[in-house]
Formats: sequence, structure tokens, C-alpha cells
Amino acid sequence: MAAAVVNCQRRVAVSPARLARTAERALAALGRTAGDVDVVVVDDAAIRRLNNRHRGVGRRTDVLAFPLATPDLPSPLVGQIVISGETARRQANRLKVPLAIELDLLVTHGVLHLVGYDDRDPVEAGLMHEREREILSAGRRRLPPRLWQGLLKTRPPASVSGHPRSAPGSGAPRQRSRVASVSGHPRSAPGSGAPRQRSRVASVSGHPRSAPGSGAALQ
Repeated sequence: MAAAVVNCQRRVAVSPARLARTAERALAALGRTAGDVDVVVVDDAAIRRLNNRHRGVGRRTDVLAFPLATPDLPSPLVGQIVISGETARRQANRLKVPLAIELDLLVTHGVLHLVGYDDRDPVEAGLMHEREREILSAGRRRLPPRLWQGLLKTRPPASVSGHPRSAPGSGAPRQRSRVASVSGHPRSAPGSGAPRQRSRVASVSGHPRSAPGSGAALQ
């Protein structure tokens, strides 16, 4: 079990070591001790490009998850998680929680998406967010209650993509943003049968080196 973390932005201070420990802790809690995860921290511009490329949503988000494991091709790589450091910082400031804890939540949420959790259905979302609480609270002091603000609310109809922002002019209240899951999901792109191998960051932009056309991100 290992997590590789690459920081591709300079605007927000992050601890790659802490992010790696958080991802590994989540994998262990989920019984995936043999799994590997890549975590990439980017800026808003990079995650907006990824969100548009893989999900057709031309807005920034906080985190995208790219499941890469396939049943017919055993591999330790569970998938990749891409986080916007800038968006994470804004959310931490809005909720008045430490940035490090907000990043822990985003990484944990991303790992849950990688192993098959889906929060598009309200019931499943409740189960997923309860699992997040269990993982993040294990062996730690009590986490700020504000960290969970909005997690269990139903998303507004305009936010079909699960993007953190409601559609312009929709009047719907903003909710805590959640991940957008990309490949290895029912919404995977057709024709993505190319073998998936251990990928690494392709460039400073933070784009994962997934095979071309290998699928879209999960939010």
C-alpha cells in the first residue's frame, strides 16, 4: 500500500507527506492494503481544464477521482485523485476549519470514490459520508463539526454534475462540494478498453497520464 503525492502548484502550502498518510489510512480502513493511489495537487485553472475535458463541465471543482483498476487486469493502482489547492483553501476558510483537515477530507472522499462509493444518490451519499467520518475520526481528537457542513444535504437540481457551485442564477444555496468520479465508473467513456498501467503526473498542469479516451472523472 502506497500513496504518491505530487504538488503541481505554488499558491497553497500543502504537506505531501500528510496527504500520503491520509490516503494510505483510508486504503487500510477500506481493506485495500495492497492498493496504490496517486494524489496530484493543482490550481483552479488546471482542475477546471480537467473537469471540462473529462466531464464536460467548464467550472472548477475541489477534487476529481480517476478510478483505474480493472477486474481483467490486476494491478495495485487503485486510481488517481486530483485536488485543487486553491478551492480547498477557500472551502476551509469559509467553514473556518484548518486547511490540512479540509485536504484530509478531500483525499479520503476521493479514495472512497476510487473503490466504488457513489454519492449521487442521497441514501448512498449518507453512507459514504458516514464512512468518511469514521475514517477521519479514528485515532484522532474530535474533528470540527463545521467540517461536515452540507455533506448530507440533497444537491440542488442545477448541480447535476455534483460541482461545488450551483448554476448561475439558480438561487440554490451553496453546499459543500464533492468529488467528481472519472473512469472505472458507469459513466466511463466508451471504447476505453486499453490496458491501464501505473500512471504518474504527465506535466506541471497536473493532468494524469491516463490512456487517451480512458474515461471521465468522478466528482
